[in-house]
Amino acid sequence: MSELFTDATELLKRLIATPSLSREEDQTGDIIQQFLEDRDIPTSRHKNNIWATNKHFDPEKPTILLNSHHDTVKPNSGYTKDPFTPQVEDGKLFGLGSNDAGGPLTTLIATFVHFYPQKNLNYNFVLAPTAEEEISGDDGIVSILDKIPDIDFAIVGEPTQMRMAVAEKGLMVLECTAKGISGHAARDEGKNAIYIAMDDVNWFKNYRFEEVSETLGPVKMTVTEIQAGSQHNVVPDTCTFTVDIRSTDVYDNAQILETLKENIESEVTARSIRLNPSFIPLDHPIVQSGDKLGLAKYGSPTLSDQSVLSVPSLKMGPGKSARSHTADEFIKLEEIEEAIDIYIKLLDAVVNK
Repeated sequence: MSELFTDATELLKRLIATPSLSREEDQTGDIIQQFLEDRDIPTSRHKNNIWATNKHFDPEKPTILLNSHHDTVKPNSGYTKDPFTPQVEDGKLFGLGSNDAGGPLTTLIATFVHFYPQKNLNYNFVLAPTAEEEISGDDGIVSILDKIPDIDFAIVGEPTQMRMAVAEKGLMVLECTAKGISGHAARDEGKNAIYIAMDDVNWFKNYRFEEVSETLGPVKMTVTEIQAGSQHNVVPDTCTFTVDIRSTDVYDNAQILETLKENIESEVTARSIRLNPSFIPLDHPIVQSGDKLGLAKYGSPTLSDQSVLSVPSLKMGPGKSARSHTADEFIKLEEIEEAIDIYIKLLDAVVNK
């Protein structure tokens, strides 16, 4: 366990010191690939996504995916420390991506290394450090789902304080266009697209879907942008607005889209409907294993690569979500050590049962 902790911490320091903004993760991909191959673990790669399977992989057995991402957001202007210089102070490792999601990533890698050589497991393992999570990019995990072995369930590493996120809200962004008829503002003519949009915006504000998720609460719809008009004396014939929708395990994105099209006058275009809500049954063996360890369960409002997986998935990892994307991001060293221990115990009860 001590060696796993040391290796995970040193790997995390190397990743922090190597810029890996979304779409620019080639160097951190190299580091991760070399880390595994130095331990005689063969790897595969597609663009900046790496994957490996356990030594005694058996295609007749079900498979667990261990996934987290190695891309980061850009450092914000509030940093007082160099975001690309790993620094340890008072038991905290500072640096961009240390918390989101370097800590979860490196502890999952350490967990995979632990299980890699073991024989007679009830499950196979696929480890997949992937790219472009922060932008939900097409060259991230979605680009390798048809290349890695079929998976039966997944653990997605994100900072959850090692609580089990048994459900996660999905995301759908809509572009809405209200169409009216242009006219002169001084005369009673035209059809004002702004007024049409106002009625539709009011619908988004007040509509409540009937069913509420036990873990994720209600579907949340928020109008976040609006544009219309060209000059003060012209009745606008077009008004566009953007809606951010957070879906739950009760209604998927396609169902929500159909409902709102039936209720508003504006034309609706979805940027994407693929970022669906995620959940795992509470009687799933991995959740039951977590229950026995006394791990807390909750529903997560934030999006991760769970949204593109079609199998049950559990989101959990060291670190704290509130630290993500903040200045002087950090993760505690004790969180890394604890996470490796918990991941191994959590999975051992399932794969060595």
